[in-house]
Amino acid sequence: MSDMRILVTGGAGFIGSSLCEKLVAMGNNVVAIDSMFRGSEANLESILDSDNFALYAGDVRDVDDLDACIEALGGLDLIYHLAAINGTKWFHEAAHSVIDVNINGTLRTLELAMAHDAKYVFASSPEAFGEPLSQPLTDGDSMVFSDPSEHQRHSYGGSKYLGEIACHHAVRDGLDVQIVRPFNAYGPRLNGDEYGQVIAMFFQQLIDSRELNVHGDGTQTRSFTWIDDVVDGFVQAGMQDVPSGGVYNIGSTEEISILDLAKRIAKFTDGVTISNGEGYHGDVKRRLPNTSSSEKLLGWKSTVSLDDGLELMWHSLNL
Repeated sequence: MSDMRILVTGGAGFIGSSLCEKLVAMGNNVVAIDSMFRGSEANLESILDSDNFALYAGDVRDVDDLDACIEALGGLDLIYHLAAINGTKWFHEAAHSVIDVNINGTLRTLELAMAHDAKYVFASSPEAFGEPLSQPLTDGDSMVFSDPSEHQRHSYGGSKYLGEIACHHAVRDGLDVQIVRPFNAYGPRLNGDEYGQVIAMFFQQLIDSRELNVHGDGTQTRSFTWIDDVVDGFVQAGMQDVPSGGVYNIGSTEEISILDLAKRIAKFTDGVTISNGEGYHGDVKRRLPNTSSSEKLLGWKSTVSLDDGLELMWHSLNL
């Protein structure tokens, strides 16, 4: 579909910027709003001068900022709500801010969508399952959270869980809502500092010191999904005519331990050592998606293997 009026919250972030590029290339009119806490104008360099794109530096919790975006669009057909405080260290260190931004940003944008009768796509997370009892993660599984006195990691997962509740409440009230749970998206713009995500952190460590630091014993497993596949999942959820209330796990089903991931990345250059450090609070041992709903209803499936994606990451560093 093209010529839609689309608001992308968190549009200067890692996933949001790539989504904006795709939507603009499809011929849609797009406004991105981003606080620039983690987003960057540089991520949007390729479309900043496009006639059908605008970037608004603002707060997704602020009704006036959101209204200014809609005024720039001249109306509203679709919201992609990606704005959130992400990054595992923030979950424990800044739980209050994580809860505030993630929950209130979701409530404000849902209200905006309802006011304009616009379709709404919510970026949830596998963290919404908390500490799941079974794998692979499947829509309808129990969402389990541990005692909050132990750690505040679930400030993020809990906010996404409540976001899904708010979304389904809006569905009950007649709004067209789709929920997307991206599983460990990675690509060249991914943040690789200490508040980033593991693949980018490993590549940054590879460049800086040639020592890759694995959290814990490294036996915890994840699946990693190339950014173009993740963006395609978001696009399909927003553009296809599917029943309201759909929930889609957008993730590769290729599972790997963090230690084995470090070993694969270490092979890109010589003289690399792997060490073990302290693990994250509440880190789950395994996270793997069941993607049957995504395949059946959206026709979506991950297409880029982990080996190919890591090669693409390495070449993007221009080393």
